[in-house]
Amino acid sequence: MKFIEIGIGNTWIVRTETELEDGSEFEERGIKGPIIFESFYLRIWIFKTVVIIDSKEGIKKMKKKRNSLKLLLGIQSK
Repeated sequence: MKFIEIGIGNTWIVRTETELEDGSEFEERGIKGPIIFESFYLRIWIFKTVVIIDSKEGIKKMKKKRNSLKLLLGIQSK
């Protein structure tokens, strides 16, 4: 699965994060294809609280262990 994100708070303003089947993940600068659209999302991360508004899964709220500030628009791809 790929997550292509644009916004502030990540290593790069535009990045692609790829999750592998074994659970590991890596990120790359820019947009890496191919892109097979699954959903569009907005992720807001304020300190330890993350709110995700996803076109496929709706609204989710979760807690994380680390503090961060992020505002990201993203596309989830297969």
